[in-house]
Amino acid sequence: MGLSTALELVRQGKSVRVLEANEVGTGASGLNGGQVIPGLKYDPDWLIEYFGPARGEAMIAFAQSTADSVFDLIDREHLSVPRVRNGWIQAAHTENALKAAQRRDGQWRARGADVRTLDAQEIESLTGARGYLGGWLDRRAGIIDPLAFVSQMAAAVVRAGGLVTERTKALSVRREAGGWTVQAEGGRSVRSRFVVVATNAYSDDFVPGLARTIVPLHSFQIATEPLPDRLQKIILPGEQAVSDSRRILVYYRKSADGRLVLGGRGRMAEPKSQADWKHLERAMRRLYPEVAGVPIARRWFGRVAMTPDHLPHIHEPEPGLLTVVGCQGRGVGMMTALGQRFACYIETGDRTVLPFPVTAILPIPFHAFRQVGVAAMIAWYRLLDALEK
Repeated sequence: MGLSTALELVRQGKSVRVLEANEVGTGASGLNGGQVIPGLKYDPDWLIEYFGPARGEAMIAFAQSTADSVFDLIDREHLSVPRVRNGWIQAAHTENALKAAQRRDGQWRARGADVRTLDAQEIESLTGARGYLGGWLDRRAGIIDPLAFVSQMAAAVVRAGGLVTERTKALSVRREAGGWTVQAEGGRSVRSRFVVVATNAYSDDFVPGLARTIVPLHSFQIATEPLPDRLQKIILPGEQAVSDSRRILVYYRKSADGRLVLGGRGRMAEPKSQADWKHLERAMRRLYPEVAGVPIARRWFGRVAMTPDHLPHIHEPEPGLLTVVGCQGRGVGMMTALGQRFACYIETGDRTVLPFPVTAILPIPFHAFRQVGVAAMIAWYRLLDALEK
């Protein structure tokens, strides 16, 4: 989100400085699953009912635009990013999940979206995976190489005249006449009229209370060695991205060099050994028994920011200090598009360009114990998923 905002502002001739605590792509921006999925966790009819016609329709229109924002930006800026836009499949493993997919399909089709439901034969043909009753294909979606995307965006900011400073952690921010001063490591400081905090699941005390408004979950991933030709023809031959309908879902895709990449929830603590990825290896073998002999080449993890209401939260605790948290696992498209909206808001001061309401920072009650509760919930959901037929 920060680089998306920076790129839009520098294109408008604004002076922009990006401070990166580590290296560009070190966090979730470079470690995510690479799936570019439009939409929110909620279906259109629910958004209209809950938020009313005006706000609900604004959210729906924004949600429809998020994948376009990514692929249009790549094309406009001539970014060298491996990508394919053949859609995203939500795979249904139960009858109830299939009915939910059919309801979702009807709501989006009514709004002109390029989507359709899949029966059991179609989903097996498209994925090559075992055990699904059907699903839903959203052709607006696609796949990118996430590290290449964020790295290329940073390079584009620099080419356009902005500054990107790596390995420089912002320590504090204070209000001063006419703007803000950000104090960084090494005694450096930066003055600016506006500060955009793009820390999301990696938030700390830089903005007081922000880290306690989210629950950061760990998303683990594995990637095989490049699949042999015979499996390339069976596994995801159309190169769609897939997420399934389990409570503790798994998501997967093929990389540009032909690896099968699969991810899902991991332990709440940081991994200590390769055994912490075993649940993903089991999931991969369940879906694709044929890959049992293909070695796992890479294992990694990143953080995903979840909010209690499963929606992004935009905050402006003081004028000119902006942040948003809570991608809910759809950060590639959502944060790229939100970054562009933030740039428009900074330029015009018009809050109506923001698709979500600007709300106060409200820490989750008993946040210190939240991780224990989430870990217990994940264990319970894993059991239900294992028992479900």
